[in-house]
Amino acid sequence: MQKKGVLYVVATPIGNLDDWSPRAIATLKTVAVVAAEDTRHSGRLLQHFNIPTRLVAVHDHNEAGRVQGLIGRLEEGEDIALISDAGTPLISDPGYRLVAAAQAAGLKVVPVPGACAAIAALSAAGLPSDRFIFEGFLPARSSARRERLQQLRPESRTLMFYEAPHRIVECLEDMVAVIGGERRIVLARELTKAFETVRQYSLTEMLLWVKTDPDQQRGEIVLVLEGMPELSGEQDWTEPDRVLGVLLAELPVKQAAALAAGITGLKKNALYERALTLKG
Repeated sequence: MQKKGVLYVVATPIGNLDDWSPRAIATLKTVAVVAAEDTRHSGRLLQHFNIPTRLVAVHDHNEAGRVQGLIGRLEEGEDIALISDAGTPLISDPGYRLVAAAQAAGLKVVPVPGACAAIAALSAAGLPSDRFIFEGFLPARSSARRERLQQLRPESRTLMFYEAPHRIVECLEDMVAVIGGERRIVLARELTKAFETVRQYSLTEMLLWVKTDPDQQRGEIVLVLEGMPELSGEQDWTEPDRVLGVLLAELPVKQAAALAAGITGLKKNALYERALTLKG
């Protein structure tokens, strides 16, 4: 019986080449072919590490048509490595169809772990990391983006997003409009590269900083957003709601929540979220 090949899912560096593991390099040297998102980009990476393995392009526009041929090669006993332009394949990158087809065919799929921008950002964010959600890229159009943010607003887990540099200001503006300006957010930009930035502010402060510093509107960006503060199920909101109702009649949400916190002794963030709900 012919031995079947193995599909290796290999993470590549997101910037600093020293992050690439000896195991990943050795794997790419021993497989029959490397399936890459961009063969020109990956070709330079392989050349730098003296990896002579042949590249084949597998990207969003051709993946469906390439899967059958690659599965056939695996069935015939060839080992294949799947890589993306940077970081861990399939994390907002192509490769899902190939991995799913390999699993469905009963073929062995082996992860060779390494860099992932989302996890790297979360590890340095200083926000709760025991429970989190990765949302990838939000919709490009503001109306659709706001609709998705409205759906995510009650989420108590930490939220992670990728965002394009030319949309970062608009994205933050929509977050402030939908979620409010109080929640903490971390901008992690150009991770592991020369101009790496990891900064935590409130949403209002972050928007102001990014708008006034064009350098923060460049490069690869990860946003890590604090989840909605969890409210105690035993909390009686009768009196806080009465206080908020009076204050909201005369004051903006942020100011009303701050004053209500002083009056009731409850946390300002929880009252801010409650105020947004009452207003909505």
